[in-house]
Amino acid sequence: MSVRETKFVEVILPLALPNTFTYRVPHEWNDDILIGQRVIVQFGKGKKQYSTIVAEIHSTPPKAYQAKYIEAILDEQAILHQKQLIFWNWLADYYMATIGEVMVTALPGGLKLASETRVLLHPDYEKSVEGLTDDEYLVVEALEVRNVLELSEISQILNIKYVQSKIKSLIEKKAVMVEEEIKQRYKPKMVDYVRLTEIANKEENLKQIFDDLGKAPRQLEMLMTFIQMSKRYTASSNEVKKLELQKVLNASSSLLNQLVTKEIFELYKVEAGRLVTQEATSREKVLNEYQQKAYEEIKAYFKTKSTVLLHGVTSSGKTEIYIKLIQEAINEKKQVLYLLPEIALTTQIVRRLQAIFGEKVGVFHSRFNENERVEVWNNVLKFNPGHFEDFQIILGARSALFLPFSQLGLVIVDEEHENTFKQYDPSPRYQARDASMVLASIQGAKVLLGSATPSVESYTNAREGKYGLVKLTKRHGNMQLPEILCADVKDATKKKKMNSHFTPELLKMMEENLESGKQIILFQNRRGYSPVMMCDTCGNAPQCVNCDVSLTYHKYKRELNCHYCGYHTQLPSACPSCGDTNLQVKGFGTEKIEEELAIFLPNAKTARMDLDTTRAKKAYHQIITAFEEKEIDILVGTQMVTKGLDFENVGMVGVLNADNMLNFPDFRAFERSYQLMSQVAGRAGRKGRRGQVLIQTFNPEHQVIRQVIDSDFEGMYKNEVIDRRNFQYPPFYRLIQLTLKHRDERKLEDGAQHLGKKLKHQFGKRILGPEAPGIARIRNFYHQNILFKIEKEASIKKSKEVLRAVLQEFAVHDLYKSIRVVVDVDPV
Repeated sequence: MSVRETKFVEVILPLALPNTFTYRVPHEWNDDILIGQRVIVQFGKGKKQYSTIVAEIHSTPPKAYQAKYIEAILDEQAILHQKQLIFWNWLADYYMATIGEVMVTALPGGLKLASETRVLLHPDYEKSVEGLTDDEYLVVEALEVRNVLELSEISQILNIKYVQSKIKSLIEKKAVMVEEEIKQRYKPKMVDYVRLTEIANKEENLKQIFDDLGKAPRQLEMLMTFIQMSKRYTASSNEVKKLELQKVLNASSSLLNQLVTKEIFELYKVEAGRLVTQEATSREKVLNEYQQKAYEEIKAYFKTKSTVLLHGVTSSGKTEIYIKLIQEAINEKKQVLYLLPEIALTTQIVRRLQAIFGEKVGVFHSRFNENERVEVWNNVLKFNPGHFEDFQIILGARSALFLPFSQLGLVIVDEEHENTFKQYDPSPRYQARDASMVLASIQGAKVLLGSATPSVESYTNAREGKYGLVKLTKRHGNMQLPEILCADVKDATKKKKMNSHFTPELLKMMEENLESGKQIILFQNRRGYSPVMMCDTCGNAPQCVNCDVSLTYHKYKRELNCHYCGYHTQLPSACPSCGDTNLQVKGFGTEKIEEELAIFLPNAKTARMDLDTTRAKKAYHQIITAFEEKEIDILVGTQMVTKGLDFENVGMVGVLNADNMLNFPDFRAFERSYQLMSQVAGRAGRKGRRGQVLIQTFNPEHQVIRQVIDSDFEGMYKNEVIDRRNFQYPPFYRLIQLTLKHRDERKLEDGAQHLGKKLKHQFGKRILGPEAPGIARIRNFYHQNILFKIEKEASIKKSKEVLRAVLQEFAVHDLYKSIRVVVDVDPV
């Protein structure tokens, strides 16, 4: 007699737990279990059930506890690959997160199930006891009385501990179904189609049906239209959609249902994708000599290095180089991941890539609903060269990193300097640019970073030889870089020449561009109408009740909003402090600029592009398309308008307040200011005449503004490197920021001081803080920050091990265990 093998699995639970947990596999499922499948397990008190991922299969029982059985296997095949699990483990380790947190971030919501498995009668069950065993009949009988039973209740009815095999048999006999089938968040989109019944499909019967319908002309017309649409009498027949048939005839469902009742038509359902694709309509463009040289240098570097940085000025044609490299990867039957920092950018790039690569292009980002994201996931999972090649190219924001690639050949990180590649909340707080290099290494792929203004860290790695460095210094079509001018707000204010927030130079330049038929982009990195509303009598400014910030005035909603917690209140008619009605707004945001443009340039059509106007799913696409088609003359926006958008007719760009960026209290403030101003300037003069850029500032002689005017990236880089080496910041030091949160300010301060002392005992002067940040309270939680600086030469792994030990000790401290500690590795 053969001995049955006992299998155990390590599963990843969707909880913030540091370890996997071991479960036993019922013997009858030994041949079905696979790494990467979803399985249902029971965990914790209250017999709560979770959808988990199988990370490992082995035959060693756990020593610390008795292994429970898995409750159900949800997938016939694995929904992710072994390489993804390696990537998940790296993310959890490097960013000091848990593997459960990585799982929750990585999987689309539609692949996560609700908690408890419950059993109910199948809707097609006909109360027949034939083929049912005694135990199965008992379950069915109980369900006829109770309608729904949990697995634990079925276990009691049958007096059997494990009932999975009984339920599986009943499911196969279509007597019952488990509620996961209903509560699966992903539901395929089904479309109704029409076909002739088996009887009507016979030619001799069809002739008789035509004769019989002589007295029902509308039904006869529908039947004849169906015959035409289905191309019945041609070599290649078509399937006919119910809605399309009704639309052609302008007919209601009742007419079609009459033909169904007469058993002429029958309806059937077909799964249809929600994702819009299109066929290829154009070919890739021929590279000019500068692009060709850059392309050849990239190819040469790829022979010896896995990562290359392409430093190309704005409008130099970097995308054309990307397209040529993508085509090569496709020819080699490899997948391509094209990462972008903003969803807004996908609109233009998708059109360009779909025009060349057609249905091979897929899009993935957070604006997709759960069902759409699951469809993209499944299409990437199904990739099989020569058999299924849809979505071979994935274009998306940072979350696209987690898709189940099996044969990744190329990763492109466009606008690699952007801080939106960093995940802030929830954990894992990963940097998609850095994580993409690890993913590529695991998959054996190459990485191309592209930017007109590379990050200091990436440029340093390239100069030191860690990455290949390729430069593209000429604009496409020999276009000149825009002429950048400066307007002195301080001087204009002193001479009383300001028109609200516009200098005379800015208004004049806008009028000239509008007269010549050119479009304008205005950049103001603050949304809303005004950041502060203040009483002119007593100086009171309304504050958020949950955060230590003043409320921002949004005029179109007549509300005061908090941009941190979402709190909002109606605009007061009088000062809540002194009762005076003399309330004044201070400062300006995009909403106010849009309103004032209607006063100064009444004939210009303006639009706004910020978080408030782009909340809807297709809002980006609508605004960008309208601007491309010249339905908008002036586009006012936050940093969304700075990132890689390509508009042919933009003649000028205005930066309304450069000083806000320059004076921000952050060691990256000068670098980011240079990047933002240079990038938004690059939107001007991409085709036709040379573009113009005007920067409004109180300090025209500021070194960063001079560097932007001179397009002096090297000068900015050298200054930044000197400061960062002197003050111990990246790229010469690594940073880990600890943020402590608690509702009790005093307890938080005591806990932060305690943790700070423990860390200083271990790491000495590498620890800065604790100290309260600029905004010390958010969502009624007080904050304290501790900054950990680690030399580049030091062991980051050992440093994290010591840090973890200190944090674990702090987490069980009687006085401070209620304090939440957020760990952010490589904060930006």
